Amino acid sequence: MAEKLLEMRHITKIFPGVKALDGVNFDLNPGEIHAIVGENGAGKSTFIKVLTGVHQPDGGEIILDGKPITMSNPNVALHRGIAAIYQHAASYPDLSVAENIFIGHEFKIGPFISWRKANSEAKKLLDSIGANFAPTASVGALSVAQQQMVEIAKALSQNARILIMDEPTAALSKKESEELYNIARGLRDKGVAIILISHRFEDIFGLADRCTVFRDAHYIGTWPIEEVDENKLVHYMVGHEIEHYYPERTPNPGAEVLRVENLCRTGYFRDINLNLRAGEIVGLTGLVGAGRTEVVEAVCGVTQFDSGKVYVDGKQQCFRDPKFAMANGIGLLPEDRQKQGLLLPWSICRNISLPILRKCSKAGIFVSNAAEERIGNEQKELLSIKAPTIETSSGSLSGGNQQKVVISKQLAASSHIIILDEPTKGVDIGSKAAIYQLMAELTKQGIGILMISSEMPEVMNMSDRIYVMSEGRITKEFTDVRHLTQQEILSAAMPQERGA
Repeated sequence: MAEKLLEMRHITKIFPGVKALDGVNFDLNPGEIHAIVGENGAGKSTFIKVLTGVHQPDGGEIILDGKPITMSNPNVALHRGIAAIYQHAASYPDLSVAENIFIGHEFKIGPFISWRKANSEAKKLLDSIGANFAPTASVGALSVAQQQMVEIAKALSQNARILIMDEPTAALSKKESEELYNIARGLRDKGVAIILISHRFEDIFGLADRCTVFRDAHYIGTWPIEEVDENKLVHYMVGHEIEHYYPERTPNPGAEVLRVENLCRTGYFRDINLNLRAGEIVGLTGLVGAGRTEVVEAVCGVTQFDSGKVYVDGKQQCFRDPKFAMANGIGLLPEDRQKQGLLLPWSICRNISLPILRKCSKAGIFVSNAAEERIGNEQKELLSIKAPTIETSSGSLSGGNQQKVVISKQLAASSHIIILDEPTKGVDIGSKAAIYQLMAELTKQGIGILMISSEMPEVMNMSDRIYVMSEGRITKEFTDVRHLTQQEILSAAMPQERGA
């Protein structure tokens, strides 16, 4: 058998009060794609940070090319050919593609940088992965998928032999995901070894040669991908079967709580008509860029619509600011929870109480710590947020628990209309099931939920009705979701030819 490219044996990492890794194992062959899966908090991120030199292990050893090595810092990992591409690209949006690729290892002629050489070499790298944009383009003007290509080119420019891809398709459309798959397969065929971190079964079964499972900071096992299926992986990840992944619901819609009539915003959407009733889950789906997020942002006052009407509980409203929408019972869980939904350095407690400081204050002036803690503890218990205490930093939580904190903010604010924009994006299988169960419980309490989602199984299994958008318009409303097929939804979501 060929020598392993990488072995990590009995890796242990301890933080104050938490054992993040407990003797985990991993190995990687040259020219293979090896997936690491597990629930949020299983230890995947810590494991990658140990491999890339961000954290130093408290036990175990790393063996590269058959020799023990100490990854004392990220530069050592890069020098050894180990590079990581994260879900949120660490790029400089105001710099060019070439500048981003070669930052830190520029081509110099004496004290000067040779931009001609940089642009020429950047083009070679971009061509090698099938990128169709110029090395002189501003990174900020590129799509998320193109920015990931820049990150891949950056890794290749440093002669990466091991490429870590962390949730690479979380923000990509199906077509963009397929393009990324082709790039990954091409790199594998050239001998690059890839470590894939993903919550999406499509990624795992579409790309991986082998799969390793972590659970609760422990190593569970490694299998060739042909020896496992979705049910086995779920069992290995959570330690038991999830009997009711999608909760059984008996919809009993009440009075109409939200109505949108002929809503328009030039360049984004037009003629939007939809409604939501108490105790109902309404899905809003379509391809990336169809205008779904823009519609709900206009409803909530994040942006302004040009024409049309919004009714909340039968009363016409035009919110000029999200706080007025919240004051009228509308809570928005944004797609990007880290940038728009949370203050990451703040504690769980402070994030939850932020929208309701008046409720937590004395005479509307001084915030009562006791009131904040009481509400924070109530929400932590209600949503089963996994953290040592409510004083834990939100930025230190797993993705699934961060999502629960954002939802808890809306519940603490007594929202009776909750808009969820991609509620399970980047969330593990167990947390997904927990969020679905929570949504079902909220509808029993009479809360109306408008859910934006790109995941067809999620839309079809959780929605009572479904609206489909394409090119800024609602093209179809499905009321009988029990007999609906993915093909029918995709057909309504596809752009229509002009003049047909």
